[in-house]
Amino acid sequence: MNIQAVIVNGQKIVPAVEFELQTSKVIGIQTNVQRKKMLLAQLAEQPDTYLSLVDQGEYTRLTVEELLRFLKNVSGHKEGVGSMLRRFQLEDVKRLKISNLTASKCAYLSLLRIYYAQQQTIVLEEPYFQLEEQERQVFARLVQELSAEKRIIILTGNLEDALISCDEVYRLDDAGLHHLDIADSDNEPEEQAEAEEADFKVQKIPTKKNDKVILFNPPEIDYIESINSLAVVHVGGETYSCALTLAELEQRLQHYGFFRCHRSYIVNLQKVRELITWTKNSYSLRLTTGQDSVVPLSRTKLVEMKKLLNI
Repeated sequence: MNIQAVIVNGQKIVPAVEFELQTSKVIGIQTNVQRKKMLLAQLAEQPDTYLSLVDQGEYTRLTVEELLRFLKNVSGHKEGVGSMLRRFQLEDVKRLKISNLTASKCAYLSLLRIYYAQQQTIVLEEPYFQLEEQERQVFARLVQELSAEKRIIILTGNLEDALISCDEVYRLDDAGLHHLDIADSDNEPEEQAEAEEADFKVQKIPTKKNDKVILFNPPEIDYIESINSLAVVHVGGETYSCALTLAELEQRLQHYGFFRCHRSYIVNLQKVRELITWTKNSYSLRLTTGQDSVVPLSRTKLVEMKKLLNI
């Protein structure tokens, strides 16, 4: 798929991008609102492509059951309405008018239109933005199911939302499309760090922001992620760059309750509130940071973390 460069007032907003789409792999692109709208405008012109947009609206006078029957008839889908209600976990609201549903349920219903789309490429704008936990989990499983036969792109400004169901995630800025290393691998060797004295305790973690060096006590840190091979420290909803590698940070912070939950993430276990299961191979950790932060949990790290937490 080719995206043409967009230049506004002599400034390149969207660079020329070429990337390959394939089935069985959900692609996520994280970018800002302006670039996202420009991408959507170009993707809308691509052949055999269906766009699912935020706030695209729904037939509010219909009941949930009537809407699914309408979508089935229009698309020619063979699956029965009763089976679809069970698949989408909507049996308890099937007789409710859409106008009486919660905002999360309304957004979820609109997203379900991708199930009936006949186009081979599906583009989703911020699919998890308005969804509550139950709808997020069901929709994440549906996206994975559809990806077996369709090419799916998710456009979002939120990295955590991209991680829920994307197999590959890219960050788009004016310099180009940057692949984020989020892949889970059973066979990749662990990064090695030099052994330190057992009684060595790190009192401060050095970070940098706006040309200022800021030192944090380990308990202040919520989590740390690796972006383009650079460590980014998250504290109270703010981000700070760190010159240390993830392997170095992992070793320095192991005495303070931190855990390498993913190749690209270290989390403060004291701030973990909830273990989320999206699919049988996809997990996340929700943190008590006041920012509704969610970080991925590698399938290979699940058992180790449960032992640490005695669960």
